[in-house]
Amino acid sequence: MPGKDRDEESGQYTDTYSAEAMLRAIRELGGLAGTSDVAEEVGCARDTAYKKLKKLQDENRVESRKVGGALVWHVVEGNE
Repeated sequence: MPGKDRDEESGQYTDTYSAEAMLRAIRELGGLAGTSDVAEEVGCARDTAYKKLKKLQDENRVESRKVGGALVWHVVEGNE
């Protein structure tokens, strides 16, 4: 299963692309990053990055705004 690693002991899948990896990617990209940029930085599919970033937004850890036709993400203060 792409983007998931299987835990050898439990047999359950673990998430390869962590929330921390997404937050770190935004920071490393200068604090503002498009979905595709985050995906490339982390090494995952754009759709995977979008779903992770959307979940982080639901948790108030990142915010987004539309710039042109793209979403630009930034880390919410206090989650840095």
